Amino acid sequence: GLRSRVALQVDGGLRTGRDVIIGALLGADEFGFSTAPLIAAGCIMMRKCHLNTCPVGVATQDPVLRKRFKGTPEHVINFFFYVAEEVRGLLAEMGYTHIDQIIGDTDLLEKRDLIVHWKARGLDFSKMFFKPDAPHEAVHWTERQKHPIDDVLDRKLIELAKPALESKQPVKIEVDIRNVDRSTGAMLSGEVAKRFKHKGLREDTIQVKLTGTAGQSFGAFLARGISFELVGAGNDYVGKGLSGGRIVIRPPEEAKIVAAESIIVGNTVLYGATEGEAYFAGVAGERFAVRNSGVAAVVEGVGDHGCEYMTGGIVVVIGKTGRNFAAGMSGGVAYVLDEAGDFAERCNMAMVELEPVPEEDDLMERLLHHGGDLDHKGRVDVSGDMTSHDEERLYQLISNHVHYTGSVRGREILDDWAMFRPKFRKIMPVEYRRALIEMERMRMGVAAE
Repeated sequence: GLRSRVALQVDGGLRTGRDVIIGALLGADEFGFSTAPLIAAGCIMMRKCHLNTCPVGVATQDPVLRKRFKGTPEHVINFFFYVAEEVRGLLAEMGYTHIDQIIGDTDLLEKRDLIVHWKARGLDFSKMFFKPDAPHEAVHWTERQKHPIDDVLDRKLIELAKPALESKQPVKIEVDIRNVDRSTGAMLSGEVAKRFKHKGLREDTIQVKLTGTAGQSFGAFLARGISFELVGAGNDYVGKGLSGGRIVIRPPEEAKIVAAESIIVGNTVLYGATEGEAYFAGVAGERFAVRNSGVAAVVEGVGDHGCEYMTGGIVVVIGKTGRNFAAGMSGGVAYVLDEAGDFAERCNMAMVELEPVPEEDDLMERLLHHGGDLDHKGRVDVSGDMTSHDEERLYQLISNHVHYTGSVRGREILDDWAMFRPKFRKIMPVEYRRALIEMERMRMGVAAE
């Protein structure tokens, strides 16, 4: 049978050791806790996580509120110690020494027949309490999965990148990729982090060009100094946890598709990304850049819930968006091309405001001769001064997009900038703007002293 090779996890409202025992008796091997440890860390269940106003600093980007957070890892550890102690005591009362001995033993459970509520009359637990006749089969997880990680694509990349890893020499790598190659780049990034910590390597030290269709989590946790260019398409979770690297995905030059109308990456792209760049010459699925906290990204269209729970970074969408854009977005900035003039109907306005992208005097001349106001030591810092320089920032990011992907759509916009610029909308979180202004005031006050 399969039961010995499957880990069954139960979660939802688990609070005590008794809950763990009941879950085990119903067949669970693992137990998921979320709310209870959160309370142990200081949550008081105000149910304001999505409003950025958590009064105890657990779920907020407000620096004033974050100072109120008093939780420590030891609080959560102690909570689980107490849960484990209760489990140990209940097992001893039942005459067992290990929790594996009771997994799936539904004979030890009794249904309460005294519940007289009218809803209880229609409940039938007989199938939940059914115990199959399998005397010689384990009814819990005993066989660990065999993951052949010795043969994954990352092993090859690590070997080819040895000059960079050992002596910081730039390397260029070209390989094919298939959809069975998952989390490509994660192990390579681990090697970079192991040697150089979060500082990573210099930009483009490890340049990897891949051809094909990548499996899930392509470029996950990609570290500073690593650049991935994928000629083909990606699946879900591209750039998950991106940590300073650059990801470029474009269709093959010979492809007879309209990139701006074709899906090139899946759902939940850039989930939890913290730093780096991403350019996609095509359309992304749902929940693009959810919980992005620092990455600059350009994409040619997104599905529903784009920039959901975003707390930092910059997202540029030069195509259509789905509904519920910017839901729970408390930080960062997004720019959306609104050619039809109906974006406001698809944007969640609970925490953000829509603004035009104002024209900046002599921008093209300044970019040509001086590098613009965002130029810093010869490098354009698109994240500098997020309250202004919107046209320059937007133009620079789309220029990067065209440079890295050869985007036809991006080139059309740049070539007719005067017509397209007024059609862009800036999505700015209200509290984020307030925090930026307050930080600037404090900085100016310190400078004046």
